[in-house]
Parts: sequence; C-alpha cells; structure tokens
Amino acid sequence: MNNKKLLVFSDTHGHLSPLKAVFNWAKDCIPPNGSICCTAFLGDGLSDLRMAADAAGFYSEWKLIRGNNDYDSNMPETALLDYGDHRFFMCHGHRHNLHGDYRTLITAGRTAGADVVLFGHSHVPFQKTVNGTLLVNPGSVGRPRSRIGATFAVIECTSGRPPTAEFYGIGSRGEIKAVKV
Repeated sequence: MNNKKLLVFSDTHGHLSPLKAVFNWAKDCIPPNGSICCTAFLGDGLSDLRMAADAAGFYSEWKLIRGNNDYDSNMPETALLDYGDHRFFMCHGHRHNLHGDYRTLITAGRTAGADVVLFGHSHVPFQKTVNGTLLVNPGSVGRPRSRIGATFAVIECTSGRPPTAEFYGIGSRGEIKAVKV
C-alpha cells in the first residue's frame, strides 16, 4: 500500500525550542528513512520556520499559510494541498467561526473540494469527522491552551483509506510522545 505522512503544526509564536524539537524528531521520519513527505504550517509564526529548520537540519517540502499574527502579505491566508489521494483545505481559522459548530470551516473545505480541513488559531488540538470531512487542529507548538500542552499532528494518507491523524506532545525537555486528544 502507498503510505504518505503529512507533518502539521501551527501557532509557534516565536517559541523556537519546541519547534526545533519537532524538527529534530521529524527529520528521522522523512525519506529515505520515513514517510513524512511534506510539512504544513497553519500560521502564526512564519518567521520562526527557517531559523528552527536550519538549526535542526530539517528539510521538507513545505505548504505554508499565514495567520492573524503573521504580516507577510505575500503569503496566502488559505491554501489547497493535494496529497496522498486527498485534498486538504488549509486555513488559520481566525476567519472561520471556530467557536460554533464548525459549519463555516466545513463549508469552506467542501466548496474547495477538500475532504480534509486543517486549521489552527485556537491553540487546542482537535479532531472530528463530519459527514466524511476530517477536521484537524494540531494545537499549538508555542502557546498551548490545552491540558495536554504543546502539540502537533501527523496525518497518514494510505491509498484506498480515509486519512487518519495522530497527535504528539512536546515535553519541557523536547521529548516527543504520542498523545490522545
């Protein structure tokens, strides 16, 4: 079976140590050793990425969008990513009424033809499937607002199967461990 993984994170807000820990962990998961073939960043910390990636020696294909605290107007607020037989709609979430029932987010994704919607902004990890659309918020690498702490996600795309999300926590010493959300 063809298996690809997508590293997804958001909301670093200038906190480079946990971001470097994620990249140090992920660099062992990219080809030829692993199956993380692409990295998706969902905003609020664009200026952190290059410095942390260079420090960790992490190099990947990137898909980036800006959040409400990123000021590079050349970077889009939303994007589509066709990856592993799936279409991903990416947004930060600050324009999609995250405090309700996610209808705005689901509608935006479906309008774009996506079966997966990735979003950040709330700093809380979240996963739910609604009528065939997978919603994933990886939480926050830099300023978590959940009892779990700093988190990110890895989405596995296997041919012929729905995508699945796994969540990982970042410990105070940079240790990475799987967590339940």
